[in-house]
Amino acid sequence: MIFELTKMIQFKEASLSKVKEIIARYPEGRQKSALLPVLHLAQVEFGGWLDVPVLDYVASLLNIEPIEVYEVASFYSMYNLKRVGKYVFEVCQTGPCMLNGCDNIIDYIKQKLNIGVGETTADGMFTLKTVECLGACGYAPMMQLGKTYREHLTKEKVDAIIEECSVKAN
Repeated sequence: MIFELTKMIQFKEASLSKVKEIIARYPEGRQKSALLPVLHLAQVEFGGWLDVPVLDYVASLLNIEPIEVYEVASFYSMYNLKRVGKYVFEVCQTGPCMLNGCDNIIDYIKQKLNIGVGETTADGMFTLKTVECLGACGYAPMMQLGKTYREHLTKEKVDAIIEECSVKAN
């Protein structure tokens, strides 16, 4: 059954070339070392998230067991295992951010967007995630939005970020 599902999912030729290039960086028998970058490529190519057939496909490309892929993909917050919105608010919730009010920021985002942690707005625009340390403790509370950090968050800054994303989307 897994073989049948993975036959329906395939990287585009350019991405498959990149996967082969990544795998070639590692010694024979060590193709599992390519897992993280291949998962990144898969997430970009297959809609911003990794469902089970995609994870199985990655396992088949790397000639490893699917459970090995599931373990890695479920461990790291950078991989989405369900559909996410166009904008993903990844709010840090570890020590320094907590001491500086991230719980209030998380609650405010939940109220403002009418979603819970791990949920996406009905229009598919925003997803709220909580994550472990993003390594910017001096800028707490903070969140990652795409490839950028948003720091020293306040309710006003959250409102501005939501507005900025809404304008970009239109």
